[in-house]
Amino acid sequence: MEKVRHLSVGDGFAPGVDIGPLIDGRALAKIESQIADAVAKGGIIRCGGGRIGKKGTFFQPTVLTDISSEMQVAQEETFGPLAPVIRFEGADQVVHEANDTIYGLAAYFYASNLKRVWRVAEALEYGMVGINTGRMSSEAAPFGGMKQSGIGREGSRHGLEDYLEMKYLCMGGI
Repeated sequence: MEKVRHLSVGDGFAPGVDIGPLIDGRALAKIESQIADAVAKGGIIRCGGGRIGKKGTFFQPTVLTDISSEMQVAQEETFGPLAPVIRFEGADQVVHEANDTIYGLAAYFYASNLKRVWRVAEALEYGMVGINTGRMSSEAAPFGGMKQSGIGREGSRHGLEDYLEMKYLCMGGI
């Protein structure tokens, strides 16, 4: 939590800034709604939780605990600096809860047991899975999700497929 408290929020092009603004006012309202819903249902704000300033769309990096699967933050995509922490008993429970949503853009987890890494990574219904890292995007990697988090991929050679037309030719009797 201490590292989250020291993240710098501001102009994303300025040196030393860790987190830029949210994309628009709707994104700001969504993150506020998710936090309010979580707190109303027993979630606890461990740090952050509010706007920065009266203008713009800057939001404090936020960590929530005591999160359950009934909360909006566990069911909706959040494109902002909000980390909900959900306790679990085992890998099977993690996979079940992570997949219990209509979305599937990206998932991240940390583990050292390689057998568990492969089992969990394969079972997660997400287009991108970061294992032992929070930074997995690059221009060489296909970017896209599953379920209601997008169809197709951007980036890499797979991103070109949306712009190509496939044609099948079958010739007989020659």
